[in-house]
Amino acid sequence: MQAIFGSLARRQLAQQVSTRYNGGALITLAHAHNDASSNPGAGRVSEDLLSRLKDKDLAQTLGYIGDEWTPASDGSTYPVMDPSTDEEIARVANLKGRDTNAAIAAAHAAFPSWSKRTAKDRGAILRKWYELVLAAQDDICTLMTFESGKPFKESQAEFVGGVASIEWFAEQGRRVEGDILQTVHGDRRQLVIKQPVGVCASITPWNFPFSMVTRKNAPALAAGCTIVHKPAEQTPLTALAMAKLAQRAGVPAGVYNVVSGDAAAIGNAMVQSDLVRKLGFTGSTRVGKMLMAGCADTVKRISMELGGNAPFIVFDDADVQSAAANVVASAFRNAGQTCICANRIFVQEPIAEEFEQAVVDNVRKLKLGGGMDPKTTLGPLIAPNAIERVKGHVDDALAQGGRVLIGGSSPPDLQAPYSKGYFFQPTVIADATPNMKIYREETFGPAMPVFRFKYDEEAVKLANDSEYGLAGYFFTTDLSRAWRVAEQLQYGMIGVNEVGITSEVAPFGGVKHSGLGREHGKYGMDEFLEIKYIQMGLGYSN
Repeated sequence: MQAIFGSLARRQLAQQVSTRYNGGALITLAHAHNDASSNPGAGRVSEDLLSRLKDKDLAQTLGYIGDEWTPASDGSTYPVMDPSTDEEIARVANLKGRDTNAAIAAAHAAFPSWSKRTAKDRGAILRKWYELVLAAQDDICTLMTFESGKPFKESQAEFVGGVASIEWFAEQGRRVEGDILQTVHGDRRQLVIKQPVGVCASITPWNFPFSMVTRKNAPALAAGCTIVHKPAEQTPLTALAMAKLAQRAGVPAGVYNVVSGDAAAIGNAMVQSDLVRKLGFTGSTRVGKMLMAGCADTVKRISMELGGNAPFIVFDDADVQSAAANVVASAFRNAGQTCICANRIFVQEPIAEEFEQAVVDNVRKLKLGGGMDPKTTLGPLIAPNAIERVKGHVDDALAQGGRVLIGGSSPPDLQAPYSKGYFFQPTVIADATPNMKIYREETFGPAMPVFRFKYDEEAVKLANDSEYGLAGYFFTTDLSRAWRVAEQLQYGMIGVNEVGITSEVAPFGGVKHSGLGREHGKYGMDEFLEIKYIQMGLGYSN
């Protein structure tokens, strides 16, 4: 079959799903705990990172295929960087298409026996996985912080939400039920059952290297599917640690596979394989469209959680201080690198100045730094090109009449070892207008534009003026307004007087160019199940 991605598309996919090593300072590396000394394709982990882990065997650097830890077939590795220091913290196996096909074959071979096990049996294994992951919380949060740069407290918050997905889906498998239909034919019986879809491929992003793993892979396992998982190249260590814990929990050989490495080669293998029956992806809309097109030839089921450009509306009856604190918490979480963070802030004119001042007061409390520093509340961006994108949006806004209330540039005074990190000051821009790039495009960084509006209808129109439709937020104390606006906003998820909307029991997903399908809750479980209708003739007529 012809490759789905041509040379240009391959470069785009690699840029979107991964960011390559860009010449950071090399620090002392130690052999990882998968016998690197006898395996030239094995990776390495920095002494600094390794020394912080209680369970050093969680620092895996090889792919996990069919219950075996394996290097890339060509022996290649690639570097994993700490974005807060621009230093290499690990080298990980750089798996390619051939390795991915081996993982798919292993998952396919394991599917019949895994899918035939009872939901109770599968749930018991997931429960064991949950318990092992819970016990490894500190190590997992350390891995997350080192490879993504986010503050340790944010890693802890991500862990709490992510591990809850494993616990919930361990039980949800036993709640999968079918139907008996009321037929008009007395000599027939009609029923509907649900069966696992088959081998599932999952591609997860770098911004939530733990919770994206659990929300995609836990329901697949609970449903009776087998998995081939590709973590982002920037953040493979957390995903590989999760595979190690799955192995310890007794997940059978071939049921759970992880392929780290070449995004385009792995993506090609996944979309081209007839054995893969479902693909789940979280990432940019551009790459999501490419993957959707690639899946067409094999008619796969797809779940896509793509870009966002979330509106945050503050009506004139809102609690201004609460709205300001919440918008700062949302917009600058993970340095603004979240798909559902508040991107475009719309405030009603009578309270605009008070709100802007309250926002600035909250932003001043943020402290830039490395994630392992307990004083840090705002970490780095993932790569230098992310800084360029944020700066480009800020510069464009200023050129078109915007005013920087705070921030606006890279910090000039960070001390070593963070002086080479990928940092940008938390930025608030007033007098923003819809002709600015920061209005139309997803910034994915710590820059918050504030727009003013007069009437409710104007706010809703501006909020809906986007190709994206993932999450939207608004603050009001008027119950009638709350119902009306919540129904009018064209987004898959709405937060009213609240920004913490993610929950393992509630459907997560968007509309328009923000994707297809849902994750979490009973709706997320259905993504991994096929519906089968059975009619039985009884051989007699009533």
